[in-house]
Amino acid sequence: MIVFDKPHALTEMPFHYCPGCTHGIVHRLVAEVIDELGCEGRTVGIAPVGCSVFAYNYFNCDMIEAPHGRAPAVATGVKRACPENVVFTYQGDGDLAAIGTAETVHVGARGENITIIFINNAIYGMTGGQMAPTTLPGQVSTTTPYGRDVKIQGNPIRVCEMLSTLSGTAYAERVAVDCVKNIKNAKKAIKKAFETQIKGLGFSIVEVLSSCPTNWGKTPEQALEWIRTDMIPYYPLGVYKDTTGEKEVK
Repeated sequence: MIVFDKPHALTEMPFHYCPGCTHGIVHRLVAEVIDELGCEGRTVGIAPVGCSVFAYNYFNCDMIEAPHGRAPAVATGVKRACPENVVFTYQGDGDLAAIGTAETVHVGARGENITIIFINNAIYGMTGGQMAPTTLPGQVSTTTPYGRDVKIQGNPIRVCEMLSTLSGTAYAERVAVDCVKNIKNAKKAIKKAFETQIKGLGFSIVEVLSSCPTNWGKTPEQALEWIRTDMIPYYPLGVYKDTTGEKEVK
């Protein structure tokens, strides 16, 4: 009896991510949702720049590589041209909350019927661990070696809180993938975001608090613990906006 199998919506390509990075978990959750919704044949994913730049190698659906920060704009074009498709972007905090801030805010303002999967690991992973817009106050990075000083580097951006203020945002939730319970909740949120789009209810985003052991200088276990002790208190989990009228029991 098979009790564990790879989702069909994932290819056979081995992930390139660092040991302990939770991108692989989120990839699997997205693929499981695509399988369960039976939408693989009409799903288009938009890959970003950053650690998940090769996401197009891993998802077994049509994928487009977008320039840095432009995934929401590319997704908008795809969705408007082919509204029957299920369109999602997969973006990190550098791609989405730095150079892509304008594109992200305006898809929410316009209420584009797309879904964003946003990976928040509080640092620039691929380029060596520089400060990201989501780096916590006091957090050490290669560009904040004494810790982020909000008087100098400013405050972190809380993406779900910001986007939930926009009229076009139908569903915004922040989840984490640090433990089994939270991983299950993350999958429910991703599925609901896709369903929100399929029902034509508007823009949906799921922010996932994710680990980066390599650039945090921690073991994989320490990195998961740091999500719990430092990230979640600053970025509380939960639903920030839900206009679908459908409440999830978690």
